[in-house]
Amino acid sequence: MHCSFPSFSLALFTLLFFILCSSNVANAKVPPSRTFKYINEGDLGEYSVEYFADYRALPIYLFPFQLCFYNTTPNAYTLALRMGHRRSESIMRWVWEANRGRPVGENATLALGSEGNLVLADADGTVVWQTGTANKGVVGLKLLANGNLALYDKKGKFIWQSFDHPTDTLLVGQTLRSNGPNKLVSRTSTADGSEGPHSFVMEQRYFKLYYKSKYSPSPLLYYRSDEFGNGQGSLANLNFYSMPETEQAYAFELGFTFDMNNSSSSGTHILSRPKYNSTYSMLRMESDGNLKIYTYNENVDWGAWENTFKLFDGDNHESLCKLPKMCGSLGICEDNQCVACPKPKGLLGWSKNCAPPVLPPCKGGANIGYYKVVGVEHFSNAYAEGDGPMKLSDCRTKCSNDCGCLGFFYREESSKCLQIPELGTLVKVSNPAHVGYIKMPK
Repeated sequence: MHCSFPSFSLALFTLLFFILCSSNVANAKVPPSRTFKYINEGDLGEYSVEYFADYRALPIYLFPFQLCFYNTTPNAYTLALRMGHRRSESIMRWVWEANRGRPVGENATLALGSEGNLVLADADGTVVWQTGTANKGVVGLKLLANGNLALYDKKGKFIWQSFDHPTDTLLVGQTLRSNGPNKLVSRTSTADGSEGPHSFVMEQRYFKLYYKSKYSPSPLLYYRSDEFGNGQGSLANLNFYSMPETEQAYAFELGFTFDMNNSSSSGTHILSRPKYNSTYSMLRMESDGNLKIYTYNENVDWGAWENTFKLFDGDNHESLCKLPKMCGSLGICEDNQCVACPKPKGLLGWSKNCAPPVLPPCKGGANIGYYKVVGVEHFSNAYAEGDGPMKLSDCRTKCSNDCGCLGFFYREESSKCLQIPELGTLVKVSNPAHVGYIKMPK
């Protein structure tokens, strides 16, 4: 005899199960002993921290990490995670920020209520930042030994974690994902500490570095890594790791482990090999466009931080001339130095005052001209030859008719034309057929 379960009963059972589960999550509350409300007030910390900042430490800490309010301008505080220890008398570094570019003032509050939402609010109650985890089963917050700040449920599952929201820094064990956070963005070099123009992006089978010009909708590529994997698929995960190189641990490896989408390929990409335990390391997209690793040696009392990797170092790795703003708003770079300021009358000695000509209001090319600089490439020329082939005159006309074009770079042997929205560093090359044309008033 064959028996069947009525379809409406199955549907009813599914609905009741869903309601029961939802009710359990909704009823899960943060116990009173784990709720808190911290006010940004009182004495400032006395130890040395990055950016010459003032700060107030919060009672959320686990060596070598501590949550703090910090500011670089009065009454403009960022909620951030600090890495270091006062015992070493070395500078403490900021490795994660919650409200980057949206500072709070004195008497702002950080609160975790019974509903499980972590909220940063200004003194007037305006919510500036939150985790969006209200009524999602959160029962507490904890700071892990690897620097991950997490909200968790009663089963220990992370409902929210700072590792999923990187700013300019990756800590050891932190991962970029193709279906999640896939980039780091530098901070500005100015006091407000908002997002800067440089980014580290996991893209296709590479990691790439971009410079975003405020004059262009598309960022300019200035570095591309070697290809990851076996030439198939794209990067799924890029994890910053540290591990002993041998059983004797004579050195530690610092670098990336990776997995590929649509491929069984995985592996490692080694960046550095410090001769000591490098577990407390951080990889940062710097405000000047460089990519660096800093390693904290907890056994050293003075100078605990070491710069254990620089992508642009002018020596073993990439030339400093490839950094977009190595020579400020304009300058010719050669042998890792800014050597000349290109002007309409020729090359002058470079200084920080070197700048592109001030252009008149754009009127479709009627009131502008160009001056020529021989034997140079734009910093983005390494990965973009430009459009074409086309005639030099057509390239010139195209730039003249584009109010966002500050100049163009022309390769005479291939007739390729690269228009650029921002000049920055011009790289000196030995080929005189690579020529730059800088827009100027007629």
